[in-house]
Amino acid sequence: GGQQVWRAKFSAISGPEIRAAMTKLGEPNKAEAEAVDARQELDLKVGIAFTRFQTRYFQGRYGNLDASVVSYGPCQTPTLGFCVERAQAIASFTPEPYWSLRPQVVKKGQQLPLEWDRGRVFDEQIAEVFRQIVLDGHSMRVKEVSEKEHKKGRPDGLNTVNLLKVASSSLNIGPAYAMQIAERLYTGGYLSYPRTESTCYPPGFDFDEILAAHRRHPVWGTYASSLQQRGVLPPKGGVDAGDHPPITPVAAATEEDLGGGDTWRGCD
Repeated sequence: GGQQVWRAKFSAISGPEIRAAMTKLGEPNKAEAEAVDARQELDLKVGIAFTRFQTRYFQGRYGNLDASVVSYGPCQTPTLGFCVERAQAIASFTPEPYWSLRPQVVKKGQQLPLEWDRGRVFDEQIAEVFRQIVLDGHSMRVKEVSEKEHKKGRPDGLNTVNLLKVASSSLNIGPAYAMQIAERLYTGGYLSYPRTESTCYPPGFDFDEILAAHRRHPVWGTYASSLQQRGVLPPKGGVDAGDHPPITPVAAATEEDLGGGDTWRGCD
């Protein structure tokens, strides 16, 4: 017979993860492998056909087109369409002036900003009428007091889309550069596989092992130790897409280890 092939499944380049994967080797799934081959072949054939069509179509209509090939990707091109549609909506937007009241009440030296229930009006004269009503009132009376308790649950696990959102909104790092940082941390053994759709940890995920790797970190080591002592309660929400676990820091790294810069900002 032919050579026996075994497959190891792991989502992080770390010693414990790889050793665990080597103890659970399994045979490759023929159906999954053929599905990947079929997807690659379809992407190639569709890409070639539409790239040829687009290139000839646009070059025949735009003589100043600065591209010898107008490529097509089954995922990228529809996404580009959404971006163009949004950009056109922003460019065609016509701002309209509005007026709003923002009164403040002073009680025992403390200022309390108030919100106008109506929000805003688009007629300056009407806004002035309401403003005058407020000025003529001089005082206000509290008619009702209500209290509401709000609880914020634990955040779901981090997937690729949310990673890119956080990198953009909090760190001002673009998607392509954010993925470069994440992949660099992955190949360095500090991060689990950064391309995943899952936001829920699978049953049996070893949180204790992850926390143990961070106990000696000079910044968050004390917090990791306290979590390990009282036990981890995983978030109840999220979706397990069955590909890879949510993005997780599998090894501790200091700013000096990573050379500072954006790599450290992304890890931190």
